[in-house]
Amino acid sequence: MKTPVIQNGCLGAADRQELIQTRRDLHQHPELAFEEHRTAALIERHLESLGLPPRTGIAGTGVTATLTGEGGTGRCLALRADMDALPVQEVAGRPHGSTVDGVMHACGHDGHVASLLAALRVLSRERAGLAGAIRAIFQPAEEVGDGAARMIREGALQDPRVDAAVGLHYWGFQPTGVIGVKAGPSMASVDEFRLTIHGKGGHGAIPHEAVDALAAGAYLVTALQTLVSRAIDPLQPAVVTVGEFRAGDAFNVIAGEARLSGTIRTFDRDLWREMPGRFEELTRGVCAAHGCGCDIEYNRHTSPLNNDPQMAELVREVAVELVGEERVVEQMTMGGEDMAEFLSAVPGCFFFVGAASEAKGITAGQHHPAFDLDEDALEIGVEMLVRVARRYLQQ
Repeated sequence: MKTPVIQNGCLGAADRQELIQTRRDLHQHPELAFEEHRTAALIERHLESLGLPPRTGIAGTGVTATLTGEGGTGRCLALRADMDALPVQEVAGRPHGSTVDGVMHACGHDGHVASLLAALRVLSRERAGLAGAIRAIFQPAEEVGDGAARMIREGALQDPRVDAAVGLHYWGFQPTGVIGVKAGPSMASVDEFRLTIHGKGGHGAIPHEAVDALAAGAYLVTALQTLVSRAIDPLQPAVVTVGEFRAGDAFNVIAGEARLSGTIRTFDRDLWREMPGRFEELTRGVCAAHGCGCDIEYNRHTSPLNNDPQMAELVREVAVELVGEERVVEQMTMGGEDMAEFLSAVPGCFFFVGAASEAKGITAGQHHPAFDLDEDALEIGVEMLVRVARRYLQQ
């Protein structure tokens, strides 16, 4: 599938050059969650150059600004970009590769920030015709699932009150030119569990005098799958994954302790609310059946992400006009995103912009050490933000 040629695009040659330079600068200087100080300073400089006074220090490193149109008060639309990088060692050898050991933009957040800044540059030139306001939200700590909620608590959606919110995600699992948007459930909740099973250690040749925590853990790994296969409506997608299991120190010793961790994900809000109770009931039951006790730590990172039907239709219409019907897909993933918190507070839409290119060797997905963005996708993302904002404020 060829990358579409954008007709009547909003970016000039200088805009495109600045967009790419900004993205590469951010990629070379990644910062982890709540440590995005250099990134925030770069954003502040760009906002000030556009005559948009930034509000800083929200949720630690978050930044907001409001572009108020001169064509009437109208409504306020939030455009959101996340800023943080991941603790991943990037594959070496790229001219714009990370200069920070063990940290890289492996999820496209550098592109999100650069694209929102570029969209603001375009929209600021159209201030006289804007019949409303744009709230730019540059959010820290998406990767740990806490940045959005903190920004909301600290007033990112107030003064003036935001009426709707839109965000994009560059997506390494779709080619450049494809745009994914879906009304309703689009991304899953992200819950994390950590367990410590307590038994009684002993000699491997005398099992009856021990209480095997490892055996209890092994049974639990299998039993947890019944939460999906037997306790949940098969028409409701859900995932239970045990990603870590540590027990034992020697071949002939029965483990007195086992540690497990994993994730539970679902699209359904009612099910999401029920899962901690169901999880604890099953876990304690299995452990008790093996004579073990257990300590449970259950953390909620993000809620299910649901796109408002009207906002999703607006985004879809813009996408079809931009890239054509055949390149617009209905997309959902069990991945999680704390954009869900903004969309729980106000109606909105979170959509995906394909950013992979086999021809350029850009094929690694999100969170991979070789992840990169096809920079041709950046202009598509900016066009989407600008055209969605225009259309929303004109309605």
